[in-house]
Amino acid sequence: MQGRHPHLRPVWLDGASQWSTQTRRVLATLAATALALAGCSAGDLGSSDDSGSGTTISFLADNSDASLKTAQGVADAFNAKHAGVTVKVETRPQGTEGDNVVKTRLSTGDMTDVFMYNSGSLFQALKPEQNLAPISDQPYVGDLDNTFKSTVSAGGKVYGVPFGGATGGGILYNKAVYTKLGLQVPKTWADFMANNAKIKAAGIAPVVQTYQDTWTSQLIVLADFHNVAAAAPDFAEQYTAGKAKYATTPAALKSFQRLQEVHDAGYLTTDFASTKLEAGIKHLADGTGAHYPMLTFAVGTLVSQSPDKVGDIGFFALPGDDAAKNGLTVWEPAGVYIPKTTSGPKLDAARKFLQFVASKDGCDAMAKATTPFGPFLVKGCTLPADVAAPIKDMQPYFDNGANSPALEFLSPVKGPSLEQITVEVGSGIRKAPDGAALYDQDVKKQAQQLGLPGW
Repeated sequence: MQGRHPHLRPVWLDGASQWSTQTRRVLATLAATALALAGCSAGDLGSSDDSGSGTTISFLADNSDASLKTAQGVADAFNAKHAGVTVKVETRPQGTEGDNVVKTRLSTGDMTDVFMYNSGSLFQALKPEQNLAPISDQPYVGDLDNTFKSTVSAGGKVYGVPFGGATGGGILYNKAVYTKLGLQVPKTWADFMANNAKIKAAGIAPVVQTYQDTWTSQLIVLADFHNVAAAAPDFAEQYTAGKAKYATTPAALKSFQRLQEVHDAGYLTTDFASTKLEAGIKHLADGTGAHYPMLTFAVGTLVSQSPDKVGDIGFFALPGDDAAKNGLTVWEPAGVYIPKTTSGPKLDAARKFLQFVASKDGCDAMAKATTPFGPFLVKGCTLPADVAAPIKDMQPYFDNGANSPALEFLSPVKGPSLEQITVEVGSGIRKAPDGAALYDQDVKKQAQQLGLPGW
């Protein structure tokens, strides 16, 4: 979902994947119409200040409401603190069209002085060693979250700072239901299923699913990746090389099996096949459903629909087999980068801007501009005190280092039919082993289109 992310960010999730495309659609429905920035046309950006009083640099961001507000907010805050440098925001489209704009401008040497773009596999597709200026020698790089740094690094060098906070994939849950039934947050899948049994016995639907919005059917499979990586640390590398498969890697197959298990046990809301995200959030808020496999960006829908119930909702990572390895699958934020074409006084100004973005002042400016849907990945940055409880619940997974990037940040391989396959597996139409094998076939076609070796 990087283009993805609500979050609301189409920027965190990997635009190379169908998941990212679907998230962009969700963002389009959840976010307001993108703001128009007067006076920010391509023709007046990126030039030196004609008054001679300083340097003006241009900052390219996508035109989603959240990205644009965040970009303008951090630019305004920077400008207020740096009299000698002015940052002006320029916009580009979202999605595939925006990807092409970024790649074209880099290849033609026409990129803005600074730009925002995806981390992970889409970042790698920009050929960073060829097109971007490394920032590894900058002192603030040591304050960046190590997992995030891995998604904006190439050839042993770091190229970007985080644009906004992370997004978690896991389980939103009704804390009021947990308190009433005396349940504890589970750290293993067995404990999760035991909780589900007690919840069902109390006459409450244990698991909300919303398959009318087909993209939501992928959450259990995708949010399980931390558990896959814990059991098979080289899965992403081997998967990209065409050597590891979902159907033949036991840890990866479990992701599909878990999706099947909650259906076969009769734990789903009765209207799972015809429900959309908004109705699913209402089930959760009203306590007619106890768990909802979802990304934390959906907290925005919760806040807007059921503000009086926000305090009743929490969040935990999708449990795996080993409580000692319990951790969160994370959709990393986008990065802010400097192209190699930025030079002279503009390069110095761009470095100052990235330093500001990766500072407490920068985080505070972004939090003020848009509601965070996950922790900031910069040391010293904290979430606002009034942020919703599910977002606060993510922080320990970062404090303890118990998190992993979603697979799409580590591999460009993601088949376009996953959401249809997970609907079938999650609805009892297809068994997990068949679904995993079908997805392996779907992935092969996409990998071959990308020209990856080993496929």
